[in-house]
Amino acid sequence: MKYASLAIHGGRHDNTEIKGVNYPLYLSSTFVQDSIGDYGEFVYSRSNNPTRNNVEQLIAQLEEAKYSLAMASGMGATALAFSLLKPGDKVLVNSNVYGGTWNYVSRVFEERGISYEVVTDFNNYNFDLATDDTRMVFLETPSNPLLYVTDIEAVCKKAHEKGMLCVVDNTFMTSYLQKPLKLGADIVVYSATKYYAGHSDIIAGAVVVDDDELYTSLKFHQKILGAILSPFDSFLLARGIKTLPVRMDRSQENTQKIVEYLEKHEAVKKVYYPGLESNEGYELQKRQATGSGACFSFTMNENYDSVAFCNALEIYDLAVSLGGVESLVCHPVSMTHESYSKDLQDEIGITDDLLRVAVGIEDVDDLIEDFERAFKKARK
Repeated sequence: MKYASLAIHGGRHDNTEIKGVNYPLYLSSTFVQDSIGDYGEFVYSRSNNPTRNNVEQLIAQLEEAKYSLAMASGMGATALAFSLLKPGDKVLVNSNVYGGTWNYVSRVFEERGISYEVVTDFNNYNFDLATDDTRMVFLETPSNPLLYVTDIEAVCKKAHEKGMLCVVDNTFMTSYLQKPLKLGADIVVYSATKYYAGHSDIIAGAVVVDDDELYTSLKFHQKILGAILSPFDSFLLARGIKTLPVRMDRSQENTQKIVEYLEKHEAVKKVYYPGLESNEGYELQKRQATGSGACFSFTMNENYDSVAFCNALEIYDLAVSLGGVESLVCHPVSMTHESYSKDLQDEIGITDDLLRVAVGIEDVDDLIEDFERAFKKARK
């Protein structure tokens, strides 16, 4: 079954007498057992719930993986991956990652006795220089917010040669566009709040894995830590996934037209999007993914004011997040990556004039006209 069909027909099937086309919503916290010693698949909802298990199976099928675990948030998914680490372990992490991930790495790791190294460019990183205590590589590609593309297959191969686990945050792509497990990753994490759910109405996360031993460890920590996705949000996540392909197709189509318009605009200094041939990651993105997603960043020339630009927008909302049906603009320095030190922001290129855009499914002509109006009002 191909992806678009599997997104609709995958997961568990309703085997009750009613047989709804949507898998039922099971709100019960506990389930009746037949007899002592004869316990069923579902006993207590923190351990396993039918509605959550449905979306977990669906995501695993879409990822072409054995297992997935649905979490209460994207940070819950990242924290679950990090739960595999022990005091004394070290993590390599790429320099521009989601701000919440950076907060965890830069603050929580120290409390847990875990160290880390920031890698500016994994594509050119010398793994022979990694210390023996390095246990894990954690990367986002394309990265947030500068859309830097990392060669997943090459990095995972080098990491595995050194006995490291490779974790990939695939939030910007989803399995519709990129399958990191197929490229060698050990664990894939998501903020399923974004493209998987697709409507900016739930908070959700997912962890995907193929290895039986890793799954057993992750499942134990999911159960013990308890940061599970609720049955109702699991139901909504499964519903959102049904339209993922059509939403992503439309958002990507809109994005390509918008970035091509911006690249030629006198107000724009630089556009960061791997779907542009001018982007250094263009060929690599084409090789390891089937699209470039619907999120990009750009900077304006000095004779334009980014604050005035954002204030003048009428269709785009000034808001964090991405992946919904609506288009959003955010200011990474102050809205998503404010936890980065000023020195690190400058080193990476997260400047005060950088804006990140998440493109929705509105009419693209309206979106471009909204930008054009805002540019006129933003000119100094």
